[in-house]
Amino acid sequence: MQSDTTDCQVKALRDAPVATEIRQRPPIYFPGRTVCNAAGQCYTTPGWWEPGNVYSVDPNAGLRSRVEQQCMAQKGYSPVQLPSCSQNVAAQVQPVRGAKLPPLGPKSCVVRFEDGSIQVVTPAAG
Repeated sequence: MQSDTTDCQVKALRDAPVATEIRQRPPIYFPGRTVCNAAGQCYTTPGWWEPGNVYSVDPNAGLRSRVEQQCMAQKGYSPVQLPSCSQNVAAQVQPVRGAKLPPLGPKSCVVRFEDGSIQVVTPAAG
């Protein structure tokens, strides 16, 4: 699964490359205020502009995600949501690199390892 995911991520990056654009929100003008005291003497504070924030956006991010999902679907994968395994189950799991995904069942769960990898586990009923 991880190899197929990497292959699809590379394909998506090649087909919909990062295209970072720098953008700026419009500036905002804050008008001055007129303040008067009890004697009727007034003064006006000056207004000021605050520049718009500068930010970056990748307009290809959504397309890249769709290309990756489509690639994975063509390889026979479909997304599922699984809960994290309990500490008891996770403590019994030995990481197996390149392991085939087990058949999913009602008790299937995910173990996340310190290196960021995951392993799907389907505990035996009992």
